[in-house]
Amino acid sequence: MLTREMDSFPYPFKGEQYRYSNNSVPMTRPSSIEITPRYTEEIQLKRNLLNNYPERCFQTMPHTLKGQWEAVDLVTEHLAAFFPSQFALQKNGDHWTFENKLLGEAFTFTYGDETTIPYQPLDFIGRHVQEDLIFMLERDGDLHLDAGQLCFPANWSLAFNLGMRFKEIHHPIPGFKEEELDERILRFLMRMEAGSPWERLNWSLMAGNKLDTSLETFHEWGKERKNVTEVNAGDLVHLRVEVQKLFRLPQSNGILFTIHTHLLAIKDLAANRDWLQQFYHILKELPEHIAEYKGIALYQKPLLSYLKGKLT
Repeated sequence: MLTREMDSFPYPFKGEQYRYSNNSVPMTRPSSIEITPRYTEEIQLKRNLLNNYPERCFQTMPHTLKGQWEAVDLVTEHLAAFFPSQFALQKNGDHWTFENKLLGEAFTFTYGDETTIPYQPLDFIGRHVQEDLIFMLERDGDLHLDAGQLCFPANWSLAFNLGMRFKEIHHPIPGFKEEELDERILRFLMRMEAGSPWERLNWSLMAGNKLDTSLETFHEWGKERKNVTEVNAGDLVHLRVEVQKLFRLPQSNGILFTIHTHLLAIKDLAANRDWLQQFYHILKELPEHIAEYKGIALYQKPLLSYLKGKLT
């Protein structure tokens, strides 16, 4: 991996053990979007997936249009403000022009009128960012997943989860309900205010380097877990980290999650001695139920052997 990519990789660990927690922190740089050297490559992949598997990658409910337009407003403003040499936005009342200089594309449209853009609002702006975009709407005293553009999921299905409440979505996570973590995180989300965004890191391991690890394609990528050995672990296994950013949208009162997925080959992680030592201890100590849920259990032993070899 290039040095500049290593320098910017969102390494997720603190201490020498890992447990589920709400590790959200207030954002110091309140941009919903990141632009990395892989921008063009990942945008092309997203667009191919959206064109070939639209039902898998984009789902929405009719009552979310207001929130979708708010997401367009937020994301285009951030692109133009934080990356002015690469994006531009001009507003003349409801008459907007958005320019993506990286791709050589420009769109003039009427804000709030979906007939003036080629896709639904969330799908439209999602085709210009590396992030997946998830919109949860507060209704009936709960948060519901009511819209999303999801091309790079970590073993879950947007089509299956559409309309679910927060706790229903996270029900499969072992210990979440028993430790009341789902209730504490839901209360935290419900208290979020517009203008005070938060961010968190979520991690997993995977055999291979596919960004598109949807539940629907598990038969394609899941089988690689059985192929990990001590010899090939450094190349085959990747640390997968999601940078999740959370924004309350003031008009719809919904929450926009932007999720940027980063992959790091274990051999590159091992090149950083501090990371190697810390990750070895975390993986060795990882509780069985977490290893099972994250899909690590099948190759935990050969991976530990590889890491131990690098430490000696």
